[in-house]
Amino acid sequence: MIRQGKLLEVQDLQKIYGKKNNITKALNGVSFDILPGEFLGIMGPSGSGKTTLLNCIATIIKPTSGRVLLNGKNISAFNSKDLAEYRGSRIGYLFQDFALLDNLTGQENILLPLSIYGVDFVKAKAKLDELAGFFEITDILHKFPSQMSGGQKQRVAAGRSLISDPDIVLADEPTGALDTRSARTLMNKLEGINRSSGRTILMVSHDPNAASFCSRILFIQDGVIFHELRRKHDESQETFYERILQLLAQLGGGSANVL
Repeated sequence: MIRQGKLLEVQDLQKIYGKKNNITKALNGVSFDILPGEFLGIMGPSGSGKTTLLNCIATIIKPTSGRVLLNGKNISAFNSKDLAEYRGSRIGYLFQDFALLDNLTGQENILLPLSIYGVDFVKAKAKLDELAGFFEITDILHKFPSQMSGGQKQRVAAGRSLISDPDIVLADEPTGALDTRSARTLMNKLEGINRSSGRTILMVSHDPNAASFCSRILFIQDGVIFHELRRKHDESQETFYERILQLLAQLGGGSANVL
């Protein structure tokens, strides 16, 4: 259930690399809002600016200009304490390459964000057990990443991104390193937690299969958002997938204004 009000506001975001006559506009005035409970996808070809956009929101890189507001607060104006809280508990980040620590078990990887902030272990363990059950990884919590499959690693990483109850989960090509079956399993889980608990997710992807699990998709090219596609209230994931494919085929034919 999507609640009223804006959770995240991206306002005229620009990111420019280089100087003088040798500049690249990775983002060229991107603006959009995300409502609480949305599952928003960002699609675009390689080099379109989608990962740069996600990294600006995550404060991994600093935009050249523009603002990102979370619950009305400008994250660019955060002091070091507020920024640490934002990165540690207000957002969760799900990486394409899992980004698990090899010398930690699955349980230790998931609990890491809470252990850094000294959260009570009993409370943390209860949250861990809940997420492990949901992602079906209870039986591998004692294993190290080298003992897990790619799909298991990404579900552990997904648990870690959610353990601190973030306002929003940022997912950067989360199925990019997975086989088809593992990718579908992960997307079913992400859609399930979005629907069941109203968890807000912002996902960057070039994969129409993954994108078809979203409720809304923004298409970006050359640093500009040029089209939006919404999943209808009663529309199946399969039908939405077909609409995404049709749009991508038309865009590949040279149209940038397909409705």
